[in-house]
Amino acid sequence: MKKLVVLASALVAFGTVCSGQASVSQLLTENETNPLGLTTTDPRFSWQIRSPQRNTLQSAYEIKVSNGKNTVWSSGKINSDSSVHVAYKGSPLLTNEKYQWQVKVWDQNSKGSAWSAPASFQMGLISPADWKARWIESGLTESPSRPSQLFRKSFSTGKKVKSATAYITSHGMYEAYLNGKRIGDAWLTPGWTSYKKRLQYQSYDVTHLLQQGANTVGAMLGNGWYRSVLGWQNNGNIYGKTLGLLMQINIDYTDGSKETVATDGSWKSETGAVVYSEIYNGETIDARKEKLNWNTNNYDDNNWTAVQVKDYPLTNIVTTVNEPVKKQESFKALKIITTPAGEKVIDFGQNLVGWVEMKVAGKAGDSVLLSHAEVLDKKGNFYTENLRAAKAQNKYILKGESAETFHPYFTWQGFRYVKVEGYPGELKPENFTAYALYSDMKPTGIFNSSDSLINQLQHNIQWGQKGNFLDVPTDCPQRDERLGWTGDAQAFSRTASFNMNVNNFFAKWMRDVEADQIEGLVPHVIPNALGKDGNSAGWADVATIVPWDMYIAYGDKRILATQYNSMKAFVESVRRTTKDDLWNTTWHFGDWLFYRPFDDNDGSSAVTDKHLIAQCFYAHSTQLLINTAKVLGNKADADTYTNLLQRIKAAFNKEYVTATGRLVSGTQTAYVLALQFDMLPENSRQQASDRLVENIKRYGNHLTTGFLGTPYLCHVLTRFGHSDLAYTLLMQDSYPSWLYPVKMGATTIWERWDGIKTDGSFQTPTMNSFNHYAYGAIGDWMYRKMVGLDTYEDGVGYKHIQVKPHIGGKFTHASASLQTYYGTLSNAWKKDSTHVSMQVEIPANTRATIYIPGTDIGKITENNAPLSSSKGVKITGQEDGYTVVETGSGKYSFAVKQ
Repeated sequence: MKKLVVLASALVAFGTVCSGQASVSQLLTENETNPLGLTTTDPRFSWQIRSPQRNTLQSAYEIKVSNGKNTVWSSGKINSDSSVHVAYKGSPLLTNEKYQWQVKVWDQNSKGSAWSAPASFQMGLISPADWKARWIESGLTESPSRPSQLFRKSFSTGKKVKSATAYITSHGMYEAYLNGKRIGDAWLTPGWTSYKKRLQYQSYDVTHLLQQGANTVGAMLGNGWYRSVLGWQNNGNIYGKTLGLLMQINIDYTDGSKETVATDGSWKSETGAVVYSEIYNGETIDARKEKLNWNTNNYDDNNWTAVQVKDYPLTNIVTTVNEPVKKQESFKALKIITTPAGEKVIDFGQNLVGWVEMKVAGKAGDSVLLSHAEVLDKKGNFYTENLRAAKAQNKYILKGESAETFHPYFTWQGFRYVKVEGYPGELKPENFTAYALYSDMKPTGIFNSSDSLINQLQHNIQWGQKGNFLDVPTDCPQRDERLGWTGDAQAFSRTASFNMNVNNFFAKWMRDVEADQIEGLVPHVIPNALGKDGNSAGWADVATIVPWDMYIAYGDKRILATQYNSMKAFVESVRRTTKDDLWNTTWHFGDWLFYRPFDDNDGSSAVTDKHLIAQCFYAHSTQLLINTAKVLGNKADADTYTNLLQRIKAAFNKEYVTATGRLVSGTQTAYVLALQFDMLPENSRQQASDRLVENIKRYGNHLTTGFLGTPYLCHVLTRFGHSDLAYTLLMQDSYPSWLYPVKMGATTIWERWDGIKTDGSFQTPTMNSFNHYAYGAIGDWMYRKMVGLDTYEDGVGYKHIQVKPHIGGKFTHASASLQTYYGTLSNAWKKDSTHVSMQVEIPANTRATIYIPGTDIGKITENNAPLSSSKGVKITGQEDGYTVVETGSGKYSFAVKQ
């Protein structure tokens, strides 16, 4: 019977392909597959259309949403080409209810598809009144080491369970259990937000964990971001001093009745094996103190302490909208090194963020210490000076069983190397496995080229993102920092959107940007763990840059609407401090970590006037605010800020530009920002780009830019006709350059261009991270210019696609593919002595403008036939050495004879 069903399904699929009928798949709700815990009252639906036919467009859709047998919304046939972020418009959605939805579409020929397979979503606890749980805290007197705390409760279910959902949050980090089984596969929950205003809860389907009859629910809490030391000067207890748990399980029985199991005064508390846990310093686990089976029915908790119930307000509790942190790739120990200093060190081959799982056997009381480091020094010894005050050590005390396994729960490290001390017996590689931890964002982008060093650079960019996108976009994962620095995030956000789907990741974080703004001012880090003033140019501008980047990359209009007040408040906070429209009255980081030789006797240090930089970013944020106002239909604000922008640029030219068009700061960053943000009159831009070229050549074809100039450097060169020099900079492999760290063995992006100097010594250890993604922003140029995959603003989110490769350097091929909300977009170009070829794929329900490198149409073919006869390809003109064509969806093979 099973074989017949499979055969029938295959025949249906075959018939669909043969008939050319479109099908619908990849259904998403709020950008997720079958999500739980939604609280938005009008969730948005997205889907992909698959069709073997070229130029497939959607002309209409129909959506059905049901709750069991009840239909809560039937849209009817809607004449629209929208297939991304289509909002629900049915009956009010109810707390804790699960819904199914399906969609069918019609193509441009009015030919309808079959209904899609159903997708689902479940609502969470929509209002504070939906919480039946109360906050509980341990009744124990806490010791100075502040061990992790255990909470448990036994209960009974006398009926057959239909479904059960657990809603959990905490003060501190939690790990929850039901009948001894871990609830969910997320780590470091509830994540990091501006806790006093926004504390996230997570939703879990626990139906499969419940038993009819006796059950036990438990949770273990650790300090986490809530009360660990964050930043400097022993800055702990930022959000509170006491750990707490808020949890409820909503149970639906098959007979239609409901029950809620929630935190209340009936719970009990104790401490367990995790005797110490801090984010920077690491964790100590004493297995002798483990409460065996404490989270199961087979445990006597008579000696445990009753909890304390607290009436904390629930108005700050919000659902989770982003992907949780999960265990990702695993790494076996490559080798065990005995250093010149006699240390036993494991090399995992990759600088990663997470922790090591260790298997060990020994006597009760044996202690093993694992210390973590990113690099070895020039002699080959273990190097931790750049960790500053962070100990980054995990200590495990054995209980003496034949085989024990250890890993931390509420901390993580950034490392490639692990020093092992106290291990009983022989140190074997197979007893150590490193696991990467990062937010579970879906991989979306692939890049490859004919140059192995550039491919390694791409690897480093992606691993820099993985290591630092750990619920918030951190600056570094290893030292006593690990904070959500705003400047790094805005510089990298567009690159990030190629490598992974960061739509929800940034949507969540930007809400914390708004939550932590003070009269519009944006703190330097989000969540604001430093408590200092903000509004540093290029850092605070994250308030406008990231929402706009997400709108362009994903077509997500809602993030603009959600963040508009924040964007406007930031621009106004700058305007309040200006005089004669110049932002020159506040302190700024400037072009952070720009090129500056130590023995600078000839003025080679590339110092850019900080207020010139500020003026450029002030203009840029104002322009993005104008753009957003137009998208949202706010004409009054668009007009107001257009007038302001004109004054900002006029003030810039009066203050920072000489009569001959020279900038008062002659650095690469100064010219790059002035050109990128259109600060100069159009008739003086080319001469400015020529001055930029002269500057680069003066440094021997090396960049000198820091965090703020680097993301735009190659983009500006390409825009003004200097792609050849952009390629020269990309391929430069001596300091300072992108490839210098690669040649020095980097597996992630470094914080400094010369984190390790040519003589093997290190840069200033107080600020020298080897996993710091900001300079990885070159990836954006590689994807959008080198391979040429981009989106137009009249069809954001790759609804209207641009494919315009800039072929150059010594590359013989380069390729990139991107999983958009519409489907796969890709381009692969090759160049040899006779032809330049492009293999292009355009997803259904989009259109593309493709630039083919060559202007002799007679020498251009598509699928081995003359371009002029290609079906579905319209030649629209020639531009800058390209032949321009318009296409719809499909796969295209272009070749240009040389």
